[in-house]
Amino acid sequence: MKLNRLPVVAIVGRPNVGKSTLFNRIIRKQDAIVDAEPGVTRDRHYEITEWSGRQFILVDTGGYIPESSAVIDKAVREQAEIAIEEADLVVLTIDAMTPLSPAEMQIAGLVKRSGKKAILAANKCDNEKIMQSVVASPDIYKLIAGPIIPVSALNSRHIGDLLDEMLAQLGQSFKSHLEDIRYDRSGIRLAVIGKPNVGKSSFVNAVIGSPKHIVTEIPGTTRDAIDTDFVYKGKKFTLVDTAGLRRKTKVKENLEFYSTLRTARTIQECDIALLIIDAREGVAAQDISVLEQARQLKKGLVLAVNKWDSVAKDDKTALHYEKNIRKAMSPTTYIPVLFISAKTRQRVYKVLDLALQVFAERNKTIPQEQLTAFIKKTVEAYHPPAVRGKNLNIKNLVQIKTRPPVFGVITNYPELVPANYRNYIENKLRESFGFTGVPLSLTYRKSIKKDEYEH
Repeated sequence: MKLNRLPVVAIVGRPNVGKSTLFNRIIRKQDAIVDAEPGVTRDRHYEITEWSGRQFILVDTGGYIPESSAVIDKAVREQAEIAIEEADLVVLTIDAMTPLSPAEMQIAGLVKRSGKKAILAANKCDNEKIMQSVVASPDIYKLIAGPIIPVSALNSRHIGDLLDEMLAQLGQSFKSHLEDIRYDRSGIRLAVIGKPNVGKSSFVNAVIGSPKHIVTEIPGTTRDAIDTDFVYKGKKFTLVDTAGLRRKTKVKENLEFYSTLRTARTIQECDIALLIIDAREGVAAQDISVLEQARQLKKGLVLAVNKWDSVAKDDKTALHYEKNIRKAMSPTTYIPVLFISAKTRQRVYKVLDLALQVFAERNKTIPQEQLTAFIKKTVEAYHPPAVRGKNLNIKNLVQIKTRPPVFGVITNYPELVPANYRNYIENKLRESFGFTGVPLSLTYRKSIKKDEYEH
């Protein structure tokens, strides 16, 4: 794949020095979750931004704890190390209010060994006195060979100076390890959703072939929505790995609330929602709830049953399993179901094939002559009932728009068409024209003007 020429800048440092606050300040929006609890950021978080007319890719990383043997801390270390490898410039961030720690000396050593250009951002310099103490400290100059910039990410002090120095260090010649498709939103945005620990990040890693996301057996490892771009069969994809959905009764901490909010926002912004469930657990009420949310937003829908390799089965297991799933999901039986294993990569790319199919269905336009013939045949097969002494007359069917598909049913008494007859028309519409995985909108009108048409 073609590589772009945007430089990559990685923000690294120990926990709670303000890396995510600095990240948000530079990109000028609240994108990374910020909390007083150390270790909130775990995965690498990418965002494009610009300064003085030049664009670059900024990477937020988790807090680096060299001495910890905890599974999560080890995974965060690995992610930070990968971010340094990807970077053209590293911004080592420290807390100017606290003494330098052995951890920071180790992180600095890691940055030096990488051979990458580096800047030291002494954060939390909220006043001139703190700034002067930073400049006067002999120990701080031992961390890196690059420039030292005292800043306050919270108050935006000297952020412009830091950005100016970033551009100076990057120069005019640079090479990024990211594809140029990352910021072209013309492709398919596929939101990977589901409960914690069902294998969402494992699925993303299986697709892209590299450990971009932290994967452990600890539920809730991913807390931010993380984007990954790639090309599959000539189509640009943006995979969004969301924080694991939790029941609202369990969303008590601010951190969990914002993670859940981020997931809801991700569904709103996607083209297709891929719900992943654990084959050993089946469909839960929480899964039905998030499917309904995506359905109401008229997103394309795909369901993947993960960890299928861990289920004891015979030649009828998948058939029975799918039957139970569709019963639980009723009436959204038009959603395609696929049995996968992110661990073994079994049918992982079949999911992308389904996503391509659903995306095409969501953008499909039915010729008017076919719709006119369809509605005539459908009404002749089953005439609408009389309601309140009124004879309903279904005159025509037109497609108003695509992505998502909206159809207008022209009738003399739109408000009187009963729900069962509306369902009948939608079911027949699907039988005739497909729309696999796509929620349909049918609006009943007395007339539809030409200027209401999308096409």
